[in-house]
Amino acid sequence: MANYQNNPGGMPQAPKGMRLIFGIFMILVYLAVGILFILNVFNIDNHGISIAVGAILCAYGVWRGIRLFIGTRGD
Repeated sequence: MANYQNNPGGMPQAPKGMRLIFGIFMILVYLAVGILFILNVFNIDNHGISIAVGAILCAYGVWRGIRLFIGTRGD
């Protein structure tokens, strides 16, 4: 367990670099799936719902990106 750090709660955490890579990967996934929903690639019958879900996923991807940037800026 030499590669893991303990946080104040006592649970082991992955190294900071791996968390950063995973965070960036998840942001890209949210944005990509959101764009696919907006373009109606999944052939959802109600296009309005498809756009709404895509917009929510894209907004969440941007929100995660902002949180990731703010969280890594102070380190």
